[in-house]
Amino acid sequence: MNEWIADLGSQIDAGNACVLVTVAGVRGSAPREIGAKMIVTEHETIGTIGGGQLEHKCTQIAFKSLTNAVAGSRLRKFTLGANCGQCCGGVVEVLFESFCAEKPDWLDVLQVYHRRREALVIATGLRDKYLITAKGNIAYPSECTVDGSVAVNAVRILTQKESAQRLKLELTGNDKEDLLLEPVVSSNLNIAVFGAGHVGAATVDTLSSLDCNIRWIDSRRSIFPEHTRDNVQAIETGQAELEVAAMPADTCYLVMTHSHPLDQAIIQQILTRDDFRYCGLIGSISKRRQFEKRLRKLGMAQERFDRLTCPIGIDGIAGKKPAEIAIAVAAELLQLSEAKSQATGADLPDNVRLLRR
Repeated sequence: MNEWIADLGSQIDAGNACVLVTVAGVRGSAPREIGAKMIVTEHETIGTIGGGQLEHKCTQIAFKSLTNAVAGSRLRKFTLGANCGQCCGGVVEVLFESFCAEKPDWLDVLQVYHRRREALVIATGLRDKYLITAKGNIAYPSECTVDGSVAVNAVRILTQKESAQRLKLELTGNDKEDLLLEPVVSSNLNIAVFGAGHVGAATVDTLSSLDCNIRWIDSRRSIFPEHTRDNVQAIETGQAELEVAAMPADTCYLVMTHSHPLDQAIIQQILTRDDFRYCGLIGSISKRRQFEKRLRKLGMAQERFDRLTCPIGIDGIAGKKPAEIAIAVAAELLQLSEAKSQATGADLPDNVRLLRR
């Protein structure tokens, strides 16, 4: 996920010195993938690079650099077995980037592109940082040129939906440097949650911690919490069923409103649209049968109901508490997303690859 962009900006805007800690290279088995990040301030850590002794040691190093006001970027290598006593057995390289209270220009540019949902690749070395667009243009720094190999690899990573990589690339002339290339793209997992009651709120709270975009819809006034995560858009509307048309193709729909007639109206719109990835309706088998009976009377073909999931959630979790339902549903959507990735070969994690040229 890209929550670190907003988190880093918020910390610097608040005047807090901080260190951005990034997994920059992996060989063998490791707790997290290349590109995993956490932010360390004088008072807290935000995010994780995998926990355990590796994260503990990195937190200590980052905190020491804050205490000593050490500026700049540093790369450290950790052999997990020998240095950290971890059984993973791999080697992890970690990049430490220190920031004072002044926001760097590249972060301002990155936030603009991220808000516009425009894809970028962050190319980071020990001396320089570049932002490269999907067309291979340099978004930062302005009036800058880099060797074509950097742009070519950045475009390849975006177009082929690859994950973060470490490459030895030529910057200018014959000067080659290890660069960490990280794609910053919007998630292609779009979820519409209808209903902001106890179950809906618990479900959105669970799902919003994943790499996804959530459109959260309810017809009741002042039902939404005051604050939500950046990947959640809360919509209050008297015609919730019309929001189905606002979602892109391949959306996952979860219908769990306070009203069965409204549930039915929303389900009718989704099943009629028929270009969704998942359509889940909270309720029992008897509720499903009632909906099928009513919608058949309205002329809906039986085969459309075959794509309706009701009850929702993975098998084996029978609990009806909001948190239990939320976990079961999140697991079901993760299974579905993983199956789609394996089937298409896209969006697969590349978490143990350290490439050099």
